[in-house]
Amino acid sequence: MTTTGTARFRLGFLTHVQGRGTDQARIYRNAQDLFVAADELGFDVGWVAQHHVAAGGGGLSSPWTFLAHAAARTTRIRLGTAITVLPLEDPVRLAEDVATVDALSGGRVEIGVGSGYNAVEYAAFGQDVARKRELTSQNLDVLRQALANEEVRTPGFRIQPASTGFTDRIWQGVFSEGGAAYAAAGGSNLLLNRAAYGFDSPTDEVQRPWADAFLAAWDRPRRPRIGLSRFVFPAKDRRTALRQISDDVHGAALRMSEGGAFPKGLSVEEALRRFHSFYGAPEEIVEALRRERVLPVATDLITQFNPAILDQDAALRALELIATEVAPALGWQPATAAGPVPEPAGV
Repeated sequence: MTTTGTARFRLGFLTHVQGRGTDQARIYRNAQDLFVAADELGFDVGWVAQHHVAAGGGGLSSPWTFLAHAAARTTRIRLGTAITVLPLEDPVRLAEDVATVDALSGGRVEIGVGSGYNAVEYAAFGQDVARKRELTSQNLDVLRQALANEEVRTPGFRIQPASTGFTDRIWQGVFSEGGAAYAAAGGSNLLLNRAAYGFDSPTDEVQRPWADAFLAAWDRPRRPRIGLSRFVFPAKDRRTALRQISDDVHGAALRMSEGGAFPKGLSVEEALRRFHSFYGAPEEIVEALRRERVLPVATDLITQFNPAILDQDAALRALELIATEVAPALGWQPATAAGPVPEPAGV
């Protein structure tokens, strides 16, 4: 663990923009308030996930309009997607949105992309889910060209506004060792999910070889970045945390078992294990995270509460505990508006 000098890891939070009830406007406003709170607490990056089909309390279909609003309400925190479902986007049009939010936010954008998985979403956008990897690769090539201000698709056309500095701000979500090596070969940063679907072993045991493959394949002059997404929910104690998260996590695991991602008939305890959950008092979470196998090579720790759907007060309190008790105990220091953010150095 690196804790000296200016070396640090970046702390992020990820929201799937979900809530209880049918008032989607209120759910979106609550998620915006999480960005404001995270900005004030010193979080380095706020991430949103894109879902075109509502699942378990809503979801966000249009992340870049959401992040444009978040840019206007915050001053320092970086703004990213984990992930944008790239095969369902026109990559040139997406690049224009990304560049616009980047300009409005003062260069605070990070973009994570992936292939998604939902066949209904693919059908709604006229795409074949069986071609998801091929479409992701094709669209990512075009997106990179557009964000590098190269001509795209026809002579003389470049996106506006002109974008700068995206070489190290494109992330790719992967679900295999081969995918991690492929991301490195293309120069993308690596995003790892909070759960490893289709595996019985603990998520960090499964994903550590993916991270190692990414690092081994990296051949760029800049430092590689690994974003590690983890379910982290601190509360007064373990019993309090379980009372607030167990039903949602169990329900999500049972739904995912229907598609084969998890085995059927999981208990609550096994559901929490499958989601690689860190919950309880802050000191318990710190102790567990210190045993996490991928965290030592991560440059970004991305905390999230999904699949739990928390009351707003509980979510805000959990963000506060992460920023004031959990992350500092791991060596993180909050960024300040007074100076530049040091280069992330891993946990």
